Amino acid sequence: MGLLGIVAGLGTLVALAYRGWSILLLAPLCALIAAAFGRDPLLASWTQTFMGSAAGFFAQYFPLFLLGALFGKLMEDSGSIRVISRTLMERLGKKRAIVAVVLAGAIVTYGGVSLFVAFFVIAPMAEDLFRRAGIPRRLMPAAIVLGTSTFTMSALPGTPSIQNAIPMPVFSTTAFAAPGLGTIAAVIMAGFGLWWLGRVARAARAKGEGFGAGEAPNSGSLAANPKLREHANAAREFDPAEIARGQSAATPPSFVTAALPLVAVILVNMTMSLWLLPTLSADYLSQARWGSTTLQAVAGVWSVVTALALAILLAVVLNYRRLPSLRETADAGVNASVMPAVSVASLVGFGAVIAGLPAFGDVREWVLGIGGGPAVSLAVATNILAALTGSASGGLTIALDALGPTFVERAQAVGVDLALLHRVAVLSAGTLDTLPHNGAVITLLTVCGTGHRESYRDIAIVSIGGALLGLAAVLVLGSAFGSF
Repeated sequence: MGLLGIVAGLGTLVALAYRGWSILLLAPLCALIAAAFGRDPLLASWTQTFMGSAAGFFAQYFPLFLLGALFGKLMEDSGSIRVISRTLMERLGKKRAIVAVVLAGAIVTYGGVSLFVAFFVIAPMAEDLFRRAGIPRRLMPAAIVLGTSTFTMSALPGTPSIQNAIPMPVFSTTAFAAPGLGTIAAVIMAGFGLWWLGRVARAARAKGEGFGAGEAPNSGSLAANPKLREHANAAREFDPAEIARGQSAATPPSFVTAALPLVAVILVNMTMSLWLLPTLSADYLSQARWGSTTLQAVAGVWSVVTALALAILLAVVLNYRRLPSLRETADAGVNASVMPAVSVASLVGFGAVIAGLPAFGDVREWVLGIGGGPAVSLAVATNILAALTGSASGGLTIALDALGPTFVERAQAVGVDLALLHRVAVLSAGTLDTLPHNGAVITLLTVCGTGHRESYRDIAIVSIGGALLGLAAVLVLGSAFGSF
């Protein structure tokens, strides 16, 4: 009955989330369904297990959600994202339209801009460029996904994505864990995706297929769509309802001014992670008032938080006279962080209830019994949970909450570097999460004015296919040569 309850809870969560029901309602409801089958006390499962785990996630990661969303909104309202994207698209031109869109998305997201901000800003410019280049509209979502949601989210060392931050306290790593392996995976993912999209575009051109008819929906009306909002909030770290709020700059910045805050995120994160924090003495962290932790456990999160905070300050200083209403922009940015953070925390609470059921012991033993060592077991577990929840961050956190300490023990026992587990975990979270029910996929298809029938195949190939190739390469190379 316990395993049946786990299946019933997960099945209900997936089915209703795909139909746009709020995760804030679904997560505790489905957790209680599973607890009822497992004959666990319902009220204790909700108030003690579910809420305790959700609150722990929120306390640990909300600063990243808060600063990431605020930074994204500042970069949007200052016109910086538009300037960077437009400059790249104009320089590369319609002959390299796909490369231009991918590169624009990669630069802004690797620099710390929230995914949905990038979607809403880049999509209209990509539409214009694809129209002039005669590339089918149906390829727009795949090109944007490749640039914003694949190698910059999970592979490139130092990426400030929430997915790259989640394993840091578990494995005592930084955002630059396994930089060589991450770079190799990023090259594979980007190269494979560009090859596929170029191949499909050439085949479409040979058949005489052009851009196609129709217009993408207005971004303001999309941002206010409540069903779309529920899909989006469980997927990434920016509430689309805040996209249309705030006031955009009348005069755009120069390319250098626009790019400097993005560069600051990368450089400050690197400086903090690799040089500054390792030299500090932080024995005080072992005290109960500071959480009885270690510097190694918090250094990664501290590095990203510091990088985002300084980049926000730089963006404000550089664009102070350009922003029509700084207060309104700041309000929209910080408000945009709350719903995604609470939604993902709710998924984490759901996972904690599932992991606490006696029947989950069978699942744990099955996962840990998979051959290939802890890295392979971690990859399988994270892929499954990310696929079921349709959320890279949710699936990753559930996997690490339930099995993280066990993976650490197994890795240390056989001499596997925890940096390898970090990179494997993040890559695994960004593979099967991109199934049709993923909130980011649904949102992007709507923003681009296409549907699953026209565009999902190419999204799946460049995101799932490329990510699996990159993950396989990291597992093979990590097993042969260790972490590097």
